[in-house]
Amino acid sequence: MNLLWLQSGGCGGCTVSLLGAEVRDLVGLLADAGLEMLMHPSLSEIAGEEAVALLAACADGQRPLDILCVEGALLRGPHGSGRFHRLSGTGRPMTEWVRQLAARARHVVALGSCTAFGGIPSAGANPTDACGLQFDGDRAGGLLGADWRGGGGLPVINLAGCPSHPGWILETFITLAQDRLGAEDLDAYGRPRLFADHLVHHGCPRNEYYEFKASARKTSDLGCLMENMGCKGTQAHGDCNTRLRAGGGSCLRGGFPCINCTAPGFEEPGHAFAETPKVAGIPIGLPSDMPKAWFVALAALSKSATPRRLRENATADHLVVTPAIRKTGLK
Repeated sequence: MNLLWLQSGGCGGCTVSLLGAEVRDLVGLLADAGLEMLMHPSLSEIAGEEAVALLAACADGQRPLDILCVEGALLRGPHGSGRFHRLSGTGRPMTEWVRQLAARARHVVALGSCTAFGGIPSAGANPTDACGLQFDGDRAGGLLGADWRGGGGLPVINLAGCPSHPGWILETFITLAQDRLGAEDLDAYGRPRLFADHLVHHGCPRNEYYEFKASARKTSDLGCLMENMGCKGTQAHGDCNTRLRAGGGSCLRGGFPCINCTAPGFEEPGHAFAETPKVAGIPIGLPSDMPKAWFVALAALSKSATPRRLRENATADHLVVTPAIRKTGLK
């Protein structure tokens, strides 16, 4: 299978993320899986007239196209012309190229939340009329339309995230190469369930603080970031804390709250990212699958039982109270 990668309205962060994959030979890994990288705007030597000729051959059907990857939001403006972003050397809008290539592709993959839902470029007044490939925010549609399907029968495969995790990208590519990705393997937003069936909360290093509702009050504190610091890890879909980046990293391990970057609309939460909106002291965004009454009862019980160690450490930037030493077992 061959793979063609285009970059549209975005920062290139998903490319940078992929380069951080824990593999010694990225191209070799893809080749071993039966994938050939036809072109990547940032990584390939092919450029200029040669690159345009390759794109034209794929768009005209002269060269088979198995996987079309698009990174960055699609800029439909002004007035639906797409001319805010013309592909260099062609004079044609990127949106035209993407539509034509998608019509030939067996599979289309959206790299990152910008390409999946519109992401950061679609925030605010959205003067460029940015959108995703098959979603415009949380509404089905986007550039290709809600009913679009690739030659392989699948909708756009949305590798959401800002940026997408290199493991999600490579695992999806390899699964496609093995013809093992079906419609049942995608969730309602077209995200592969290999990561979307998990919550960022799973594996969070601050889980003990969360269980006892021992909360941080400022960014340097060790406590749970949900109650005061805007963390949405209990609601966000992703295996970020069990599939770490760069050997051991995640947002929460770096001390930052989860901003739910795999979801449509994350870029405009309606409040500061590091701030938890509340009503009567109760966070508006509650953990997935938990009714408000249950959360209130659990929080009250947990706080009444919070050990001194967690209560004091939660609002400190280092361990103030260490775990007690106790004998365990029956002896």
